[in-house]
Amino acid sequence: MAELLLELFSEEIPARMQVAAARQLEETIVKKLSEHGLKPKSVRHYSTPRRLTLVLEGLPLEQPDVSEERKGPRVGAPEKAVQGFLRGAGIDSLDQCETRSDKKGEFYVAVIEKKGGKTADVIAALVPEVVRGFHWPKSMRWGSGSLRWVRPLHSICCVLDGEVVPFEVDHITSSNITYGHRFHAPEAIEVTNFEAYEAALTKSRVVLDREVRKNTIWTDAQKLSAAQNLEVAEDAGLLEEVTGLIELPVVLMGEFDEAFLDVPPEVLISAMRSHQKYFAVNDPKSGKLANKFVFVANLAAEDGGKAIVAGNERVLNARLADAKFFWDQDRKVKLEDRVEKLKDIVFYDKLGTVYDKVQRVRALAREIAPLVGADPDKADKAALLAKADLVSDMVYEAPELQGIMGRYYALEEGIDGEIANAIQGHYAPQGPSDDCPSAPVSVAVALADKMDTLCAFWTIEELPTGSKDPYALRRSALATIRLLLENEHKFDLSKWMQRTISRCVDQILDRHNTKVAKAAEEFKDVSAFPNEVDWIAAKSTGSAIPVNLKDESAPRSLGHRNFQPIIESTGLDLLSFFADRLKVYLRDKGARHDLIDAVFALRDENGNPPDDLVLIVARVEALGEFLDTEDGQNLLAGYKRAVNILRIEEKKDKASHAGTADETLLSEDAEKALFNAIAQADTIVRGHLEREDFTGAMAAVAQLRGPVDAFFDHVKVNDENPDVRANRLKLLSQIRTSLEGVADFSKIEG
Repeated sequence: MAELLLELFSEEIPARMQVAAARQLEETIVKKLSEHGLKPKSVRHYSTPRRLTLVLEGLPLEQPDVSEERKGPRVGAPEKAVQGFLRGAGIDSLDQCETRSDKKGEFYVAVIEKKGGKTADVIAALVPEVVRGFHWPKSMRWGSGSLRWVRPLHSICCVLDGEVVPFEVDHITSSNITYGHRFHAPEAIEVTNFEAYEAALTKSRVVLDREVRKNTIWTDAQKLSAAQNLEVAEDAGLLEEVTGLIELPVVLMGEFDEAFLDVPPEVLISAMRSHQKYFAVNDPKSGKLANKFVFVANLAAEDGGKAIVAGNERVLNARLADAKFFWDQDRKVKLEDRVEKLKDIVFYDKLGTVYDKVQRVRALAREIAPLVGADPDKADKAALLAKADLVSDMVYEAPELQGIMGRYYALEEGIDGEIANAIQGHYAPQGPSDDCPSAPVSVAVALADKMDTLCAFWTIEELPTGSKDPYALRRSALATIRLLLENEHKFDLSKWMQRTISRCVDQILDRHNTKVAKAAEEFKDVSAFPNEVDWIAAKSTGSAIPVNLKDESAPRSLGHRNFQPIIESTGLDLLSFFADRLKVYLRDKGARHDLIDAVFALRDENGNPPDDLVLIVARVEALGEFLDTEDGQNLLAGYKRAVNILRIEEKKDKASHAGTADETLLSEDAEKALFNAIAQADTIVRGHLEREDFTGAMAAVAQLRGPVDAFFDHVKVNDENPDVRANRLKLLSQIRTSLEGVADFSKIEG
């Protein structure tokens, strides 16, 4: 058994790509070796900024011999068929074949013994293939070669059982050479196996193991901070990134001007984290940010890092000076005075500007505010100011501070705290781990903002497809679901979707008509004007409506058109999208997808699906609890039996048996008991559903279990008397109708 050491050495690989790349290298190499009958006993991968390393132990030096059988023609087949078979099998005559027989007679079988090749030869062939086909999120081609790699690839070290495996990839010849730290030990190093390789790198100031580097960084950062009675701020994302930036972790602490602490801490942290990859440091006594920072150098300096610290302090102080300047300048302009400038920012080409979006969100936030317990005036004001900080200098420089800065500017102006918090909170939640707003004004604006985004993009049919979701519409839907469910707000989604979509359509038409009017005024001489100057999509006709200024009879405005059918169909389509997102949300919470389908399949008297998410979840939970009981399982089985009989008999009769059974035709005790039980259960269930007591409704339905079981045990459905048979089929139909009043049991598995 042998060991394979493979290292791909390049210029610095982006930190975010290293772990996935090392894993991809391992999976691809192991898979291709397995296809050749070579399976290692153990596999490890490593990554640093400049290298991807793979170690496979317990590899055989040769492939196993294989025996392959190839079926040939029948005995007595034409000579041409026989000769073709011999050539394909690589044998000289039929004497080298076996004769076997089956039902159709005797036939020839060639047994081909293939001796296994050398493992080194297999590796020499597959590594170049893997390197050339390696997938990077972004790659580049350099020099005169054709190889695409994330950064220029310098060398490939490939050693099997102490010997170099010879091959070439784009003028790069494999070897037993690696290189140490870029500054401390840049010279070439010869290696014979992984043990020698790891030892040589350690001596050359390279920490190969990513986890060791990460633990060293965090442990040393904590020690440095604790030495000054401070705490380094936890930041898992930054720790991962910094680990991928260095091969020799040297943790240092610097200091910035205390005057900058007057700037909001988020601004300081953003400047340290985003631009410089520094860790913030807190004072545990005050709970506030300290004027210190921790950073990681990739160099062990002779002066202990004093010059490096001084250089980083100069850079950070300069950045914080810029941040303080922006903070001071931005506060000179009120948020409301910035709103007009939002007209200069395009939200989306077909949906107008951010200013247009703000107006839609304002109207929606004011309308839904009472439903979530918010003051409509405060919701309106918060929605008006929510995007105003986008045109501030601070957010222009650091977009990740949007909303955060708006809150600070609002508080500086003395604006109500609920409004200020809503300016920041309306972006949340942005992910599954993000906190969900609970303050009424924040919830109102957050709901309005996300619903507007969803409805707007649905209006213009820019929808997510497959894995592509460039406008994060799935995230917006999940955020809306969380806002409603976690705050337990009952909400008529269909109604508010249609209102929002209608508002989007109105804005689109207004902009369209404004453009047409402006064009008509600009071109006084209609003969100089093109025939068709503008278009608007008309989903009702499936075509585009041209506006022809030469045709005096052509309407200048499209506002007279009836877009209500479009609005309603778009709303239903969006509601279906919400159903899919709700399934994802509830599935993550442990709910069954078929139960969600069963509830979403319900329809009201107008044929509309349920759209109150709080009530939907309550129904799903009650249905799940019911089906976990013996009564629930048995009643489900009875329902499916009834539905199957109905389907067969209705197909046979070519007629529906829906309706209520005639009580005078009931003769058996079991069918009479079932008839009465259904009538009683329906009345009780209806009352529970009106009170939104779904657990009670399920309990009432459970009372049908006994009568349904007794009916199937003692009553013959297909009676010889056709009237009795038809009546009993109606009774089965009543079972179906009664159960489907609480959920569509046909959607339930089991």
